[in-house]
Amino acid sequence: MASERSLEVLRVIVQDYVSSREPVGSKAIVERHGFGVSAATIRNDMAQLEEEELIAAPHTSSGRIPTDKGYRVFVDQLADLQPLSAAQKQAIETFLGSSLDLDQVLSRTGRLLSQLTGQVAMVQYPTLSRATVRHIELVRLAGDRVLTVLITDGGHVAQRVVDLPDDIDDDFLADLRARLNTAAAGVALQAASDALGTIVDDYRQDRRAVVSAIAASLIEQVLEGKHERMVLAGTGNLARTERDFPGSIHPVLDAIEEQVVLIKLFGEMALDQNGVAVSIGRENPVTGLAEASVLTSGYSSSSGELARLGVLGPTRMDYSSNMAAVRAVARYLSRLLGEG
Repeated sequence: MASERSLEVLRVIVQDYVSSREPVGSKAIVERHGFGVSAATIRNDMAQLEEEELIAAPHTSSGRIPTDKGYRVFVDQLADLQPLSAAQKQAIETFLGSSLDLDQVLSRTGRLLSQLTGQVAMVQYPTLSRATVRHIELVRLAGDRVLTVLITDGGHVAQRVVDLPDDIDDDFLADLRARLNTAAAGVALQAASDALGTIVDDYRQDRRAVVSAIAASLIEQVLEGKHERMVLAGTGNLARTERDFPGSIHPVLDAIEEQVVLIKLFGEMALDQNGVAVSIGRENPVTGLAEASVLTSGYSSSSGELARLGVLGPTRMDYSSNMAAVRAVARYLSRLLGEG
């Protein structure tokens, strides 16, 4: 079992390696961190850490770098996360506070989290399994074109343009809008598609093709809302850290494209006492992420639906500040959506 001083040596090795990307030697530790002991004593501590597979030498006669196991011990030793600066907190409130709907909020959240951490940001849409339809809007763009808009109680907005088989007028559209809202407003998404599908029976035969086209569009929007998906931002950050992936960056890029797999990984990661979960290197069950780390925290929508957001990057990352940023953004997002 590593001694208390050895664990402190591990901490500074992680911090120095993250900062410099260079292996850390005993002489540098003594010079930079003033342990009050000789370099020989620090070498003994490092030998103990190496024996326990917490650090390793990438080359003969080089300094040492943390292993996945070493990063894990380091992360588990983080009793408290460093708070964000006042400027960072202000940036979160300013950047997210002006968002108009759920799509824009989550898109901005991803961009903000990527900027704060320098990693790939991932923001899961709240699962809509318990969501209900708040309102349906129909906007006539032309005589034979309509914009269908579906809004859920959680603020999710889905819209699409429908080309109709016949021209329609404003009076007809207003009547159809009212009937659609009567049938579906307040109805759970699970049942809304059935309710919308019966609307066509309320109209005479010569109007049913138009009504069917509009109802079909709304039903597709309902079904899309039930699918799990996420927003990705900052994938270009991987290119800037390509040196941190000794094998190849391509498996990581391939893994990022599998959103369903990433969402499943999010759900399997248990949050710690700080409300953050971290999966490091070979701890990741997802193919392609053996040289990457994933950090995640949870947030809730206005309707109480739970989801995750987080970042993905190389194992050589600033865990303390990234974990703090992920937690802070998740908490602010829950508060923002709760107010909506």
